[in-house]
This record gives sequence, structure tokens and C-alpha cells, in this order.
Amino acid sequence: MDQCPADRTARITNAPERLAPLAAEDLDERHHAAIERLRVFYDDDEGEPLHSFYGILAHSPEFFAGYMDLGIAITASCALPGRSRELLILRTGWLCGAPYQWGEHVRIARDHGLSSEDVERVVEGSAAAGWNDQDRALLSAAEELHADAMIADATWQALAQFLDQRQLLEVPIVVGHYHTTAFLQNAVRVTLNEHNPGLSAR
Repeated sequence: MDQCPADRTARITNAPERLAPLAAEDLDERHHAAIERLRVFYDDDEGEPLHSFYGILAHSPEFFAGYMDLGIAITASCALPGRSRELLILRTGWLCGAPYQWGEHVRIARDHGLSSEDVERVVEGSAAAGWNDQDRALLSAAEELHADAMIADATWQALAQFLDQRQLLEVPIVVGHYHTTAFLQNAVRVTLNEHNPGLSAR
């Protein structure tokens, strides 16, 4: 991302959302089934308002359900350690200049052991000093997928020193899902939550 983080955040989030979230009475059984899975997974109270991002995504019921299924699977069933998953998501979010995704996952990443110094290094990327070999390989994979839709042989071999076959497969799945998320949230200009400072989060 070449743009100043504050300017990029303002460009995306200081304008109205481009689509209005669906009202509760406009949701059908497919929406409600996916929302209930999300509520149970995150232990939310019944009746808690749906975030506008999900209300916007609900304009496409089939994609809404599929998107939710994959997102919950990545969070609940991913074979990658939480720290590794969050490194992939953060680097992808930064490269895409995605304020909502970045800000939310800085907070989540802290729950998986990433420090403020780690987050600062994610901004610099795989070339930053201080990464161990596994972290550097994961960040390189995210960068290569973003730039070239490929993982280089040397990076794949470095990942294979630490990851099994299932985990190797899940690296591009996670990165791909969070590219989709960044594209969606940036395109429709998703509003930031109160606790989310966008690309300024550290």
C-alpha cells in the first residue's frame, strides 16, 4: 500500500456506504440460518444488531451463506496456528489497503500472541528484521499471492519446513478469502466500528 494510512482510511470510510444494509424484515431463511451460525460461534446475544457489512452482503443470499461458511471455517477449523493465520490476514489486509479488515484483525492478532512490534513489522513485510523463518515464509507467501497469484518455489519449500500438507493448502485459501473480504469492504465502503481506527491501528 503506497498511500498514507490515514488518507487511505479516510478515502474509503469517510463517505457513506454504497449499499444500504437489508432490514431485518427483508432477510429470508438462508440469511437467518447463516446469522444464527455466526451468533452461536461468537456467543452473541439473540437480537444483537447485525453489523452493516453482513447486512450489505445479505443482498446476495447465496453468496452470503457461502461467504459465512468459509469465514467461520477459517476461524474455527483452520489447521494453521492462530498466529500464522493472523499474519497472513494482516499482511493481506495491509497490501489491499483495507481499513476495516486491518483494524479488526490487529485486535484479533493480539489475542494470538502478536505484539505491537510484530504488527509494525507486518507493515514492512517479510523483509523486516526480526522475523523467524516461519513467520517470514508466511509473509512472503501472502506477498507473492497478492503480487503474482502464485507462491514461489523457494517460499513453498520454506513453508514446507514448518507446515503439513493440509496447512500448506490452507495458506492460499486464507489469503484468497481475505482478498475477497478486502475487495468487498473497500468497494462498498464499510463503516468502521467505534473500536476500529482503520489502517492506523497498531
